[in-house]
Amino acid sequence: MDGDWQALIRDPAWLAAGAALLLALLGGWFWRRRRLARRPEARLRAAAADSLHRVLIPDGDGGEIHIEHALLTPGGILIVDLRQVSGHVFGSNAMQDWTVIDHGQRYTFANPQPGLYDRLAAVRRLLPGVPVSGRVVFTGDAKFGKGLPDDVTLLDALLSELAEPAPTLSAEMRAALDDGWNSLRQAAVEAQLGQLLRD
Repeated sequence: MDGDWQALIRDPAWLAAGAALLLALLGGWFWRRRRLARRPEARLRAAAADSLHRVLIPDGDGGEIHIEHALLTPGGILIVDLRQVSGHVFGSNAMQDWTVIDHGQRYTFANPQPGLYDRLAAVRRLLPGVPVSGRVVFTGDAKFGKGLPDDVTLLDALLSELAEPAPTLSAEMRAALDDGWNSLRQAAVEAQLGQLLRD
Protein backbone atom coordinates (compact mmCIF):
# COMPACT_ATOMS: atom_id res chain seq x y z
CA MET A 1 0.00 0.00 0.00
CA ASP A 2 2.81 2.39 0.92
CA GLY A 3 4.52 1.60 -2.35
CA ASP A 4 1.41 2.61 -4.34
CA TRP A 5 1.31 5.99 -2.60
CA GLN A 6 5.02 6.60 -3.22
CA ALA A 7 4.59 5.65 -6.87
CA LEU A 8 1.78 8.20 -7.24
CA ILE A 9 3.94 10.93 -5.68
CA ARG A 10 6.75 10.20 -8.16
CA ASP A 11 4.41 10.09 -11.18
CA PRO A 12 4.90 13.33 -13.20
CA ALA A 13 1.21 13.45 -14.17
CA TRP A 14 0.12 13.40 -10.52
CA LEU A 15 2.76 15.98 -9.60
CA ALA A 16 1.53 18.28 -12.37
CA ALA A 17 -2.10 17.81 -11.28
CA GLY A 18 -1.17 18.59 -7.66
CA ALA A 19 0.78 21.69 -8.68
CA ALA A 20 -2.12 22.88 -10.88
CA LEU A 21 -4.56 22.39 -8.01
CA LEU A 22 -2.30 24.30 -5.63
CA LEU A 23 -1.91 27.16 -8.13
CA ALA A 24 -5.69 27.29 -8.68
CA LEU A 25 -6.32 27.48 -4.94
CA LEU A 26 -3.72 30.21 -4.46
CA GLY A 27 -5.04 32.12 -7.47
CA GLY A 28 -8.60 31.93 -6.11
CA TRP A 29 -7.45 33.16 -2.71
CA PHE A 30 -5.57 36.14 -4.21
CA TRP A 31 -8.51 36.95 -6.53
CA ARG A 32 -10.97 36.93 -3.61
CA ARG A 33 -8.72 39.15 -1.47
CA ARG A 34 -8.30 41.60 -4.34
CA ARG A 35 -12.05 41.63 -5.03
CA LEU A 36 -12.86 42.27 -1.37
CA ALA A 37 -10.28 45.08 -1.23
CA ARG A 38 -12.07 46.82 -4.12
CA ARG A 39 -15.43 46.80 -2.33
CA PRO A 40 -16.62 50.30 -1.43
CA GLU A 41 -16.62 49.66 2.31
CA ALA A 42 -13.02 48.38 2.24
CA ARG A 43 -11.97 51.40 0.19
CA LEU A 44 -13.62 53.76 2.69
CA ARG A 45 -11.93 52.00 5.62
CA ALA A 46 -8.54 52.35 3.95
CA ALA A 47 -9.06 56.09 3.34
CA ALA A 48 -9.95 56.95 6.95
CA ALA A 49 -8.00 57.04 10.20
CA ASP A 50 -10.86 55.08 11.80
CA SER A 51 -14.40 54.14 10.82
CA LEU A 52 -17.74 52.90 12.08
CA HIS A 53 -20.12 50.97 9.85
CA ARG A 54 -23.84 50.21 10.14
CA VAL A 55 -24.39 51.58 13.65
CA LEU A 56 -27.27 53.18 15.53
CA ILE A 57 -26.89 56.42 17.47
CA PRO A 58 -29.40 58.51 19.44
CA ASP A 59 -31.35 60.85 17.16
CA GLY A 60 -31.88 63.52 19.83
CA ASP A 61 -35.66 62.96 19.93
CA GLY A 62 -35.70 59.85 22.11
CA GLY A 63 -35.15 57.46 19.22
CA GLU A 64 -32.24 56.17 17.20
CA ILE A 65 -30.99 56.73 13.69
CA HIS A 66 -28.94 54.41 11.49
CA ILE A 67 -25.50 55.59 10.35
CA GLU A 68 -24.26 53.61 7.38
CA HIS A 69 -20.65 54.81 7.50
CA ALA A 70 -18.87 57.29 9.77
CA LEU A 71 -15.26 58.09 8.92
CA LEU A 72 -12.69 59.81 11.10
CA THR A 73 -10.69 62.04 8.78
CA PRO A 74 -7.97 64.59 9.58
CA GLY A 75 -10.49 67.39 8.98
CA GLY A 76 -13.42 66.01 10.96
CA ILE A 77 -16.06 63.31 11.00
CA LEU A 78 -17.58 62.38 7.64
CA ILE A 79 -20.96 60.64 7.45
CA VAL A 80 -21.34 58.61 4.24
CA ASP A 81 -24.49 57.14 2.72
CA LEU A 82 -23.50 54.74 -0.08
CA ARG A 83 -25.76 54.17 -3.07
CA GLN A 84 -24.89 51.37 -5.49
CA VAL A 85 -26.30 52.71 -8.75
CA SER A 86 -25.32 52.21 -12.38
CA GLY A 87 -26.64 54.31 -15.22
CA HIS A 88 -27.76 57.87 -15.77
CA VAL A 89 -29.10 59.51 -12.60
CA PHE A 90 -31.52 62.42 -12.84
CA GLY A 91 -31.85 64.17 -9.50
CA SER A 92 -31.59 67.58 -7.90
CA ASN A 93 -31.88 69.22 -4.50
CA ALA A 94 -35.55 70.08 -5.12
CA MET A 95 -36.70 66.74 -6.54
CA GLN A 96 -38.49 64.37 -4.16
CA ASP A 97 -37.70 61.30 -6.30
CA TRP A 98 -34.64 60.69 -8.43
CA THR A 99 -34.69 58.62 -11.60
CA VAL A 100 -32.14 56.14 -12.94
CA ILE A 101 -32.05 54.96 -16.53
CA ASP A 102 -29.75 52.02 -17.15
CA HIS A 103 -29.75 49.78 -20.25
CA GLY A 104 -33.32 50.67 -21.11
CA GLN A 105 -34.56 50.09 -17.55
CA ARG A 106 -36.03 53.00 -15.59
CA TYR A 107 -36.60 53.20 -11.85
CA THR A 108 -36.93 55.86 -9.17
CA PHE A 109 -35.79 56.17 -5.58
CA ALA A 110 -36.35 58.77 -2.88
CA ASN A 111 -34.00 61.76 -2.83
CA PRO A 112 -31.26 60.59 -0.41
CA GLN A 113 -30.31 64.09 0.78
CA PRO A 114 -32.99 64.50 3.51
CA GLY A 115 -31.94 61.21 5.13
CA LEU A 116 -28.31 62.33 5.10
CA TYR A 117 -29.27 65.67 6.65
CA ASP A 118 -31.18 63.87 9.43
CA ARG A 119 -28.08 61.79 10.19
CA LEU A 120 -25.86 64.87 10.18
CA ALA A 121 -28.23 66.65 12.58
CA ALA A 122 -28.14 63.67 14.96
CA VAL A 123 -24.34 63.50 14.94
CA ARG A 124 -24.01 67.28 15.37
CA ARG A 125 -26.44 67.20 18.33
CA LEU A 126 -24.35 64.47 19.88
CA LEU A 127 -21.01 66.19 19.16
CA PRO A 128 -21.39 69.98 19.40
CA GLY A 129 -18.25 71.84 18.36
CA VAL A 130 -16.86 68.93 16.32
CA PRO A 131 -16.53 69.38 12.54
CA VAL A 132 -19.07 67.01 10.94
CA SER A 133 -19.88 66.78 7.24
CA GLY A 134 -21.65 64.27 5.06
CA ARG A 135 -21.95 62.95 1.54
CA VAL A 136 -24.26 60.73 -0.43
CA VAL A 137 -21.74 58.63 -2.38
CA PHE A 138 -22.64 56.79 -5.56
CA THR A 139 -20.65 53.72 -6.56
CA GLY A 140 -20.72 51.80 -9.78
CA ASP A 141 -20.85 53.78 -12.98
CA ALA A 142 -23.48 56.35 -11.98
CA LYS A 143 -23.51 59.39 -14.25
CA PHE A 144 -25.12 62.73 -13.41
CA GLY A 145 -25.68 64.47 -16.74
CA LYS A 146 -26.88 67.74 -15.19
CA GLY A 147 -24.22 67.95 -12.48
CA LEU A 148 -24.09 66.65 -8.94
CA PRO A 149 -26.62 67.88 -6.39
CA ASP A 150 -25.38 69.32 -3.08
CA ASP A 151 -23.47 66.89 -0.84
CA VAL A 152 -23.52 64.18 -3.54
CA THR A 153 -20.35 62.72 -5.03
CA LEU A 154 -18.92 59.61 -6.68
CA LEU A 155 -16.81 57.14 -4.70
CA ASP A 156 -13.59 57.74 -6.64
CA ALA A 157 -13.96 61.52 -6.25
CA LEU A 158 -14.49 61.17 -2.49
CA LEU A 159 -11.46 58.90 -2.14
CA SER A 160 -9.35 61.42 -4.08
CA GLU A 161 -10.61 64.19 -1.81
CA LEU A 162 -9.73 62.17 1.29
CA ALA A 163 -6.24 61.49 -0.07
CA GLU A 164 -5.49 65.22 -0.32
CA PRO A 165 -3.68 66.87 2.59
CA ALA A 166 -6.22 68.09 5.13
CA PRO A 167 -6.08 71.52 6.70
CA THR A 168 -4.11 71.49 9.92
CA LEU A 169 -6.34 71.59 12.97
CA SER A 170 -5.33 73.42 16.12
CA ALA A 171 -4.33 71.22 19.04
CA GLU A 172 -7.59 72.19 20.75
CA MET A 173 -9.71 71.27 17.71
CA ARG A 174 -7.76 68.01 17.25
CA ALA A 175 -8.45 67.08 20.88
CA ALA A 176 -12.15 67.95 20.41
CA LEU A 177 -12.25 65.78 17.27
CA ASP A 178 -10.64 62.82 19.05
CA ASP A 179 -12.97 63.21 22.04
CA GLY A 180 -15.93 63.55 19.67
CA TRP A 181 -14.98 60.39 17.81
CA ASN A 182 -14.70 58.47 21.08
CA SER A 183 -18.11 59.84 22.13
CA LEU A 184 -19.65 58.78 18.81
CA ARG A 185 -18.16 55.31 19.18
CA GLN A 186 -19.48 55.05 22.76
CA ALA A 187 -22.96 56.29 21.73
CA ALA A 188 -23.04 53.66 18.99
CA VAL A 189 -22.12 50.90 21.45
CA GLU A 190 -24.76 52.06 23.94
CA ALA A 191 -27.46 52.30 21.24
CA GLN A 192 -26.61 48.82 19.94
CA LEU A 193 -26.69 47.41 23.46
CA GLY A 194 -30.02 49.13 24.13
CA GLN A 195 -31.42 47.67 20.91
CA LEU A 196 -30.29 44.17 21.89
CA LEU A 197 -31.81 44.48 25.36
CA ARG A 198 -35.15 45.62 23.90
CA ASP A 199 -35.25 42.72 21.43
